[in-house]
Amino acid sequence: MKRIFLAAFSVAVLMSSCDTTAPLINIPAENVDQLPLKVSDLSEDQLKDWPAKDIQEDTIPGMSVEKTYNELIKGKGTSVIVAVIDSGVDIDHEDLEGVIWTNPDEIPGNGIDDDKNGYIDDVHGWNFLGDIVQEQLEKSRIVQKYDAQFKGKTLEQIPSAQKELFKTYTKAKEEVETERDELIQQKTQYEQILAAVKSAHTAVSQKLGKEDYTAEEVEALEATTDMEQRNKAILTQMLNYEDTIPEFITMIGEQLESMADRLNNNYNLNGNYRAALGDNPDDIKDTKYGNNNVIGPDPESAMHGTHVAGIIAAERDNGIGMNGVANNVQIMSVRAVPDGDERDKDIALAIRYAVDNGAKVINTSFGKYYATNPEWVYDAIKYAAKKDVLIVNASGNEGIDLDNGDTVYPNDQLDNITEFADNVISVGALNFSYGGKLAASFSNYGKSNVDVFAPGVQIWSTVPGNEYQFLQGTSMAAPEVAGVAAMLRSYYPQFSAAQIKQIIMQTGVSTNIQVSAGGDPENVKSFSSLSKSGKMINMYNAFKMAELSSKN
Repeated sequence: MKRIFLAAFSVAVLMSSCDTTAPLINIPAENVDQLPLKVSDLSEDQLKDWPAKDIQEDTIPGMSVEKTYNELIKGKGTSVIVAVIDSGVDIDHEDLEGVIWTNPDEIPGNGIDDDKNGYIDDVHGWNFLGDIVQEQLEKSRIVQKYDAQFKGKTLEQIPSAQKELFKTYTKAKEEVETERDELIQQKTQYEQILAAVKSAHTAVSQKLGKEDYTAEEVEALEATTDMEQRNKAILTQMLNYEDTIPEFITMIGEQLESMADRLNNNYNLNGNYRAALGDNPDDIKDTKYGNNNVIGPDPESAMHGTHVAGIIAAERDNGIGMNGVANNVQIMSVRAVPDGDERDKDIALAIRYAVDNGAKVINTSFGKYYATNPEWVYDAIKYAAKKDVLIVNASGNEGIDLDNGDTVYPNDQLDNITEFADNVISVGALNFSYGGKLAASFSNYGKSNVDVFAPGVQIWSTVPGNEYQFLQGTSMAAPEVAGVAAMLRSYYPQFSAAQIKQIIMQTGVSTNIQVSAGGDPENVKSFSSLSKSGKMINMYNAFKMAELSSKN
């Protein structure tokens, strides 16, 4: 059986993207041909830190974080600010409060813009959403905006200058109507399931004298009538999803609540959520809005951003919770992502805010497939590139090949092929088992549009209220990479954002094993074909390359 191996170092020098920074040594990365597959399930403790594991020593496709700290990281690097553009961050969390960025030029609570950056009392970042939590999808906003103008018309009736806009409107309208109808049907089915389960649960609870019965106890029940047989069959099936029926009822209730929220908010064609801010969302120059509450109006709305922040920088080795990827990092919270689709204006201004206030890495774990003003975000990305700031972006969770024409925003490609900036890393999600399911079933992929893969399934991290939780998505994979990037920028500040991107892409672990792309067992591809680098990010290799290159 072949084992993982480290290829010989090459002294070929790559072109440096900046004359004032050190050139990079080209180190061919490790390649995995065959490894003994880890067939046993991971324990909860193993799951909690699997992204830190080493693929060779543990046969778990982590990033070799522990190995890097144990063998390579010496001394203390320079402090690096990482901006988390997201739903908000619980800056009071026990595992985050010590790593939260504080604006040194702002006097807290005096109601004055001390640093003259346009944002009053922005002590730990800025909230571009104010008290907004819910929002529409971008496609719903498009339908709402143009329905009166285009409804009932054909393409032939539309002036040439508006034909592309009409096509976008038509596509958005079809999707909104189809998805809304499907969601209504699904909600109705779930309501019927819940009613049937509750009825069966009441009958069986009375028969057994308790509510928290097991699947084995249900199986042992004598069922002589049609109703008893029906109740037994329903509960047996539902106990495949949760350990107890009360837990199942809670889970279905949460699902129904989520569906109702999506119907009432995401697909709402009459909403005006933006009115609460008082700005003009179609005017990029209208920047005086939002507030300094970077958690948001409801701590629970900061769930996603808090989880992302913990992955990057939860305090290491403090004896509580978890270890983030990076130490010596300050988290800047920039709230711009609601429960719905983000606004292009908010994202563009959030990126510029992060850049202007010292962030060297920006994490963007969000995305959408429609954008009304993508040029604002493109300009902000270019601005970040000019200021030497790296952006780490989640590729999306639809399980699709982004090279086939689906454009996800934000991105760094105007034509789905050619990059207009060299400072953006797009990240796909890895599963924790090395083998045919290595690529997460939900992860987007693409040889042109996705750069690397990183751990994104069952990721343990911080959530509001001093709690911790498993979440998954490319939203979790991106901050894993952002943490590695922050550490590289901390210990090797001579390298530019573009060079850090190249180090990360070049030093990942390669494999040509066949995997199911998009979770489709019929869509089998070589893992190396799913991203531009074809690799899994590896912190140990990245530090090796950075160290050798810094001495060149």
